[in-house]
Amino acid sequence: MNIHVEGLVAIVIFYLLILLVGIWAAWKNKNSGVMEGVDRSETIMVGGRDIGLFVGAFTMTATWVGGGYINGTAENVYLPGYGLAWAQAPFGYALSLVVGGLFFAKPMRSRGYVTMLDPFQQLYGKRMGGLLFIPALMGEMFWSAAILSALGATLSVIIDIDINMSVIISALIAIFYTLVGGLYSVAYTDVVQLFCIFLGLWVSVPFALSNPAVSDIGVTAVKQLHANQTAWLGKIESPDKWMWADNFCLLMLGGIPWQVYFQRVLSASSASYAQVLSFLAAFGCIIMAIPSVLIGAIGASTDWNQTTYGPISPMQRDQSDMILPIVLQHLCPSYISFFGLGAVSAAVMSSADSSILSASSMFARNIYQLAFRQSASDREIVWVMRITIFVFGALATAMALLTGTVYGLWYLSSDLVYVIIFPQLLCVLFVRGTNTYGSVAAYIFGLILRVGGGEPYLKLPPFIYYPGWTIEEKVHHVTKEVEYLVLQRFPFKTASMLASFLSNVAFSHLFKYLFESGTLSAKYDFLDAVVAKHSAEIMDKTTLVNKNIIGLNEMAPVKPRLSVTLAATFTRKETLTEEEDSSPESPSHENK
Repeated sequence: MNIHVEGLVAIVIFYLLILLVGIWAAWKNKNSGVMEGVDRSETIMVGGRDIGLFVGAFTMTATWVGGGYINGTAENVYLPGYGLAWAQAPFGYALSLVVGGLFFAKPMRSRGYVTMLDPFQQLYGKRMGGLLFIPALMGEMFWSAAILSALGATLSVIIDIDINMSVIISALIAIFYTLVGGLYSVAYTDVVQLFCIFLGLWVSVPFALSNPAVSDIGVTAVKQLHANQTAWLGKIESPDKWMWADNFCLLMLGGIPWQVYFQRVLSASSASYAQVLSFLAAFGCIIMAIPSVLIGAIGASTDWNQTTYGPISPMQRDQSDMILPIVLQHLCPSYISFFGLGAVSAAVMSSADSSILSASSMFARNIYQLAFRQSASDREIVWVMRITIFVFGALATAMALLTGTVYGLWYLSSDLVYVIIFPQLLCVLFVRGTNTYGSVAAYIFGLILRVGGGEPYLKLPPFIYYPGWTIEEKVHHVTKEVEYLVLQRFPFKTASMLASFLSNVAFSHLFKYLFESGTLSAKYDFLDAVVAKHSAEIMDKTTLVNKNIIGLNEMAPVKPRLSVTLAATFTRKETLTEEEDSSPESPSHENK
């Protein structure tokens, strides 16, 4: 193996820069929140709630603009038969941020939550919060693993470094500065990383475009010039329209219920800032996707026989997912390709560190503290966070080395976040009268309907065949193996999400009626959700409907320390002031 020394030196310099910025951010903000009496654990999770517009916009954009985002966009544009029409991530995630900003950012930030799971535990209890933690954790872990795997493959292509070594070193650096500084280190390194992504990719594009082997991308957008390659604009065939819409809804709505998103929302200095951050990040996602689209178009417009890559195209070598690093290596000068390599590395680390911190935040707060150790000290929670950052980072790294299945696990887990968590988030924020029984039913319905549809990337066969299903033949060009996969053209993911939402509402009201009418005895209310002791009082206090706030007079008294009781963890007077003043239905208005 011949390691490219120049590329290795460039990566070392870049990694050192990121590491130093992370350490500097931790040192700069080491006393943040001390004067205000904010717990250190909360400072690590949400940065003392003082993240400004500049850093906040960068860190929220960088969270979505990861290795999978820029590599996947380029891959879809390049792939014959797909093209730009199927590169849904840029517009899907951008709209996701817009919808999140319009409807979800303000109520979540105004109520002073610390993690995305707080409203679930507040309304449905700690056990249901623990169940919802499972798909949330799976999503964060497999996302981290998938992008770390993509980084390892990219480094192995351009500088011939061992894939396992590159994954491990990259993960260790991200884990270290996340351990040291929490959200502050993650946010400040995101600024540097996003700048590197933008500069690295845009510097590479002109050189790739001017390569003699590349045809005019304006012509190849609508016309096929090379064998085994179609026009890169692509098109949506009539039988695939519902499947395209299903995937788009998955990105647009399924991109909301993620702790990495709400961690930024909840770290904003105000609810209004949280909304603005979402809108700025939506714009950033579109801008950052442009060079990836161009690189995918360049790959589709290249006569590979004229390059050092050889006469067989990346698609015929089953390397379509590597089109971005391949273009950087074979169509750009070596010193330019290393700029692009830095961009890919930056993209990966900007997402991996965020996911690891998000997973550890949910575990430390919602599982360890609120479910098992409500009396835990702040110092104890901080140590739990540090341990879980290391553990989850190590797990993500280990899964990244299992390249054969990690992408399939990521696809399935992201679907489960959409199908299970998103409809429950709608219920806890906007629907009156849902309870734990409905939440359990929604969880089960969503899980069965989604898993029942199968997952081709995991070779998981379906046991539910939705209308319009068909058999698709997949040929592995290198091994000549032929696979036959079941393709579900029906929008079953969105249908599963809607079924989950409706089952929550229906079963909540059903069990409420059964218990309150006496059809079922109160002793069978084993989830303490309807008529068990104190449950009616708890539900009345935590129903989040037609109000922008939870009034202080509706909640249990706030203890001096937020970590002492479950009720107190959801009540932050200073975070409710803005909403109390603006809400026409707030208690202050009603009392007047």
